[in-house]
Amino acid sequence: MSFSEWQRVEGEGLDFEEIIFEKKKHSELGASIARITIDKPDAMNVMTVGTVEEMFRAFYDANHDTNVGVIIVAGSGKHFGAGGDVEWEKWGLREAFYNRYPHNRLIRLSRKPVVAQVQGYCLGGHNHMAYCCDFTIAADDAIFGQAGPKVSSPADGFFVPYLTKVVGAKKAREMWMMCRRYTALECEQMGLVNTVVPLDRLEAEVDQWCSELLSVSPGCLEVLKASFDQEMDGYQEMGVISSNFYPDWFDMPEGKEGGAAFGERRTPRFWELREREAGKKQELIDEYKKDSEK
Repeated sequence: MSFSEWQRVEGEGLDFEEIIFEKKKHSELGASIARITIDKPDAMNVMTVGTVEEMFRAFYDANHDTNVGVIIVAGSGKHFGAGGDVEWEKWGLREAFYNRYPHNRLIRLSRKPVVAQVQGYCLGGHNHMAYCCDFTIAADDAIFGQAGPKVSSPADGFFVPYLTKVVGAKKAREMWMMCRRYTALECEQMGLVNTVVPLDRLEAEVDQWCSELLSVSPGCLEVLKASFDQEMDGYQEMGVISSNFYPDWFDMPEGKEGGAAFGERRTPRFWELREREAGKKQELIDEYKKDSEK
């Protein structure tokens, strides 16, 4: 197994600020692999609409390069990533972030197999991006989990029920509703990752998997990937359910509380807010009854 050195991809529309896009060629097979790395290590690689727009352009290029056989998604520094930028979500930009170029749809619509290369924290949007990839290779220091209910970020759409296909219904509900965190070995046991290796062997292991994928028919892989992924098409896109339940979620006190508590490093006061809102409703009911009796 031998690859050339990584080379940054440059050209019109490929000048990036939040990601690193590069390719390298297998010396024996002649085919290449591409790697898209979210490059915001000081911020735990959190994603904004800008990050996902850049990922879209990189995925587009990799999928239209006939010499590329596999696409790797990675994160700079110690962590794969901590999901969406809570500051963006707090200011009501969640819809743009998820719906303009949804990062999981980039993986779903990719014609090439996508491998997640995970180290450190893999939380929130990064976690469901990783389990939507065709393969997930994890370092032994990786920690996986969801955080939506903790930070008032209601998630719905295809990638939520899709987790049941990966780990089963009970474990999927546990992960999404209870926001627990899981070690790489626990995730390997539940089927969330394919294999776990020491951190210093992570990139070499990913290269090995890519080499095996490059050694078989790329056309057959395209057909197989599309066949496996077609089950996702039966699920709704993100935002349909939550917008029906709570159309003004991010203008509601509960919708604002999670992000505010996260920023202030305190425990969210969800039930205190609910009690307060219930009190306001009761006051309105009492006023209505008084007016009706007059």
